[in-house]
Amino acid sequence: MSFQTFIGEARAMARHREFKRGSREMVGVSLGIAAWGLVTGVAMVKSGLSIWLALLMTLVVFAGSSQLASLPLIAAGAPLWVIWATAFCVNLRFIIFSAQWRPYFAHLPRARRLLIGYFAADLNFVAFTHRFPEARPDPAQEPYYWGGVVTNWPAWQIPAVLGILLADRVPAQWGLGFAGVLALLGLCYSLLKDRNGWIAAGVAGCAAIAAYALPLRLNIVVAIAAAVAAGLMMEKLLPDAPVEAKA
Repeated sequence: MSFQTFIGEARAMARHREFKRGSREMVGVSLGIAAWGLVTGVAMVKSGLSIWLALLMTLVVFAGSSQLASLPLIAAGAPLWVIWATAFCVNLRFIIFSAQWRPYFAHLPRARRLLIGYFAADLNFVAFTHRFPEARPDPAQEPYYWGGVVTNWPAWQIPAVLGILLADRVPAQWGLGFAGVLALLGLCYSLLKDRNGWIAAGVAGCAAIAAYALPLRLNIVVAIAAAVAAGLMMEKLLPDAPVEAKA
């Protein structure tokens, strides 16, 4: 594809009504994303990473939960395999996201699918599947996806970069860690739509607390393994049922 063709397609996509809708529907959660990004930026520098390495990490990795999970391990001098294993386990959900997105985007060229994969995020997935519940291609899907990206990606990266550059000037009294926890809780809540998901989340929380004494934050790995096991067991023993909203 020539550069002129790429620019033409990008302009046409930006004018699509679904592009604007996708961007607008991500605005409501951008504040939580920004708080989480700021916390992660500060944490990277406070963990001992240089500014340049922290900037490289936030731009290349673009996965806040795995970044926050691996930073204490890096600061503690954990073996590389432990860091990689922790990041891998935390990001396993993206395999599920990719499998669910495949019916929508499998017809696109590989390079474009790889680009979509880089910008994939939890709330992109939630908003997209809510907008397009039927897993079949639709011309409106890609504009909607990129509309969400133009809101979600800057909402994360700009605060993260600010956190990296201003980490030494951010006082601990601001309680940014608590703000990050609240942002994480909001993201988790948006992903829990059925009984099995709630049970798996509860098992993960209990396992993380029970294994808290393990070194190198291995309680995170234990919690993930327990949640996966609980989810698989629930799928076999009980039919999936949505959580009914209470009045």
